[in-house]
Amino acid sequence: MPEVQDRILILSPKDDLETIKVLSSEVRLRILDLLSGGAHNVNEIAEALGLPQSTVATNVLTLEESGLIATESIKARKGSQKVCRRRYGEILLRFGDSAHEAGDGAVEVAMPIGLYTNYEVFSPCGLCSPESVIGYLDVPDSYLSPDRMKAGLLWFEQGWVEYKFPNNSRLKDKPVSRLELVTELSSETPGTNKNWLSDITLWVNNVEVGCWTSPGDFGDRRGKYTPPWWKLEGSQYGLLKNWAVTEEGSFVDGVKISGVTLAALDLPNHHSVKVRIGVKEEAEHRGGLNIFGRGFGNYGQDILLRLLF
Repeated sequence: MPEVQDRILILSPKDDLETIKVLSSEVRLRILDLLSGGAHNVNEIAEALGLPQSTVATNVLTLEESGLIATESIKARKGSQKVCRRRYGEILLRFGDSAHEAGDGAVEVAMPIGLYTNYEVFSPCGLCSPESVIGYLDVPDSYLSPDRMKAGLLWFEQGWVEYKFPNNSRLKDKPVSRLELVTELSSETPGTNKNWLSDITLWVNNVEVGCWTSPGDFGDRRGKYTPPWWKLEGSQYGLLKNWAVTEEGSFVDGVKISGVTLAALDLPNHHSVKVRIGVKEEAEHRGGLNIFGRGFGNYGQDILLRLLF
């Protein structure tokens, strides 16, 4: 699992303008860059950057209040000292609004599969863009590669990936009546095996929504969007699954999988909708997971989050 400082923060000019303003300061950017090498106290930062301690203290407070760094007061020989640590290894500024009105009182957000904000995966694992393999096969640290933003296919035997979607329900006057997540999935085994069960679990806002059992890892024919260079011996396509959480419970393709309702997700009190998908260590069928995105599979689409009002 990546350290806290290796997590990714995705900023939108529409929703995160105040945080972006915090990053407009050269001093604060220099502090963040220095902290990429490890934790430092205020005195160490001031000395390293050649700045007055008062200037550093003021800017550290601003970074802390914006959530970009974490601080801890520890005992020193004289009094205490504030130790600063970065919270994110990468900060991405995403222009354009991926959300759009979907009709019938719905809002959709499309999330590229490589824009996960956290993960914990175990080998065998890997990622591919439509052009090539990203990083190294079966090396979990490859999930930190900046090129993961181009991913059209990712896979692992056990673990999870997590995405943060904007909570557009906070912009509406009406309550959410249904949350849907649509994505192309399959089991994962070396090579392919159409009869390879895998219990795939979905969590929303840290609440376990339920499990769907994938029937197999499909490679009998090339996926409609899968590039020619990807060998037929590899996973070619998945099944497009619609996960839904309503006031009556949670469903996959209309089949009830649990009694978890919208109330359990507490959407009004979350600025984002945090979605985690994976295969648990204690799963009865621990058969891995493939997530297909743009450039792979039969649908060539991002992960889609839909809120209905």
